Amino acid sequence: MEYVILAVVIAVVAIGAVAGLVVSGRRHKQLPPKPEAPVGLGERGTAPTVPSAPEVAEEAAPPTEEPVETVEEAPAPEAVEEAPALEIPEPTAGRLVRLRSRLSRSQNSLGKGLLTLLSRERLDEDTWEEIEETLLTADVGVAPTQELVEKLRTRVKVLGTRTPEELRGLLHEELVALIGADADRSLKTAKHEDDRPAVVLVVGVNGVGKTTTSGKLGRVLVADGRKVVLGAADTFRAAAADQLQTWGERVGAQTVRGPEGGDPASVAFDAVKEGIAEGADTVLIDTAGRLHTKTGLMDELGKVKRVVEKHGPVDEVLLVLDATTGQNGLVQARVFAEVVNITGIVLTKLDGTAKGGIVVAVQRELGVPVKLIGLGEGADDLAPFEPAAFVDALIGD
Repeated sequence: MEYVILAVVIAVVAIGAVAGLVVSGRRHKQLPPKPEAPVGLGERGTAPTVPSAPEVAEEAAPPTEEPVETVEEAPAPEAVEEAPALEIPEPTAGRLVRLRSRLSRSQNSLGKGLLTLLSRERLDEDTWEEIEETLLTADVGVAPTQELVEKLRTRVKVLGTRTPEELRGLLHEELVALIGADADRSLKTAKHEDDRPAVVLVVGVNGVGKTTTSGKLGRVLVADGRKVVLGAADTFRAAAADQLQTWGERVGAQTVRGPEGGDPASVAFDAVKEGIAEGADTVLIDTAGRLHTKTGLMDELGKVKRVVEKHGPVDEVLLVLDATTGQNGLVQARVFAEVVNITGIVLTKLDGTAKGGIVVAVQRELGVPVKLIGLGEGADDLAPFEPAAFVDALIGD
């Protein structure tokens, strides 16, 4: 009996232990996981402070975005191109003197050659023939050469002794007289008493530098205080009007132009009309570089002059000649003189291989003076012709 009771007690205890283990396991499953230990410690080894719930919420809340007022940007002002500064041309007074060195570099072979020959101890016929040949080679022309040699013969014979200074003075006097110191070389570019502008026609064949000369002449007139209007009547050569307009813009001269291939006489007429309206002093008209061998083209040049004269008479007709062509330029001069009344000559490229004697020859041929000479490619290399300064450059110091 006692054994039975003991067995029952043991069984009850065993059942109770098993039940406890089961309950304990269930509780384990229901418990939340144990939090991990903090990584660091607070001050003096204390646990770090955990922020309260409101603080956490405040930090976590995204910042309130204030409405941003949209401002439309004003459009940037358009860039305004500044007009190029106007150039101030050199004054024309004394310009040839300033360019003397450039002229003398290419021309003084004539003067020095003559001085060398005249300085020989004995002036025989062979020497005088050499003097003639030197003058002819310089494009002085046959008649002027014979005239000059005869005067030199007489004066040397009277002079007797010939020092270098005496010979230089003698040659200077005779060359200035041959060129013509008394000729009227002024340009008629002043406004008329009735406020009508002076009209200048620039004529010449292709290739003589006529449009460039017209532009440079515009600068000469502006330098002398003239208000200038340019007429681009060379409508047959591509870009001639653009070229002339560029020259005008540099010094503030207005350019009147027409369509390429248009009527040159119409452009010339409009240029004078504009000059009258603007109160200009001078209207400078660049005509087409016509070939003197084409009669029709020369007739067109005559038409330009007649149309312009509806406003009033033309004051100047300047014939541009390339000095390097020498005697060939005289053929051109003759033909132009038959079509229009030439009042003056412009010799260009006189600083190159040109012979200085062409100044004498062309004046004798046309009976009109050389008024301007071109001595280079620079904008201010067109100078009024001054016989004494020219001869100084020929024979040197």
